[in-house]
Amino acid sequence: MSENTALKHYFGVELARRLSSLIEPHFPNFPSDSFIESVANQVEPLALKGRVTVISDELRIALPSDYSESLSILLKILGRENETEQGMFTNGYFLMPVAYFVEKYGLQHFEISMNALYEITKRHTSEYAVRPYLANSPNECLIYLNNWLYDPNPHVRRLVSEGTRPRLPWAKRMHAIKGDPANNLNLLAPLLKDPSDYVRKSVANHLNDLTKDYRDVTLDWLRCLNLEDADIKWIIRRGLRSLASSEDSEALELLAKL
Repeated sequence: MSENTALKHYFGVELARRLSSLIEPHFPNFPSDSFIESVANQVEPLALKGRVTVISDELRIALPSDYSESLSILLKILGRENETEQGMFTNGYFLMPVAYFVEKYGLQHFEISMNALYEITKRHTSEYAVRPYLANSPNECLIYLNNWLYDPNPHVRRLVSEGTRPRLPWAKRMHAIKGDPANNLNLLAPLLKDPSDYVRKSVANHLNDLTKDYRDVTLDWLRCLNLEDADIKWIIRRGLRSLASSEDSEALELLAKL
């Protein structure tokens, strides 16, 4: 049984009950019975993403029709921020339908939605949900992303790298920001010396993605880094792993200098 197959069962009736119990104190008119029943009637044959979609869509039906009012209610159920660099998925999985709610229904409400993604990523992740916003409003997103680079929360800093990855696992492939990998690299530069291993690992994975679609630009950028720095050496090694495995001569030459 694959991880996704096993995980999908989390997104079913029990989660619908949990979300109902969290929402009711903040929205007493929430139709818990019909919400749970609707989820139960739809999720059984579906895979993970389909189940998350059903729960998000049923939340949209059950909550107030005004998006900002619905979002305000959902933000009240997020719970405490994750103060560790683990558990963003395991402990925060219940928020996946909330993140997808913002992803699917919030594009026309840019500011409050971006602020919601900021809060969600401190408990779960917004790395998938932020991508349609980046595609739809790249200039506006870059303003937020550049501010988030210096946020005290490592989950927020990681979102800058992970959410903009061209080949993020489980996500649709995405071109470089505004079609120019320099925009991605400019975001990654301040994170090269991030105090969090968790953030630096994302930077390395992002660079590995870029080598597959923008090989020359990425290699040229890496050559200009401080090759004596231990953290940067580690990032380069991990970031060039795909090129190294294919025995790319320029990548191997750069790795030999580390």
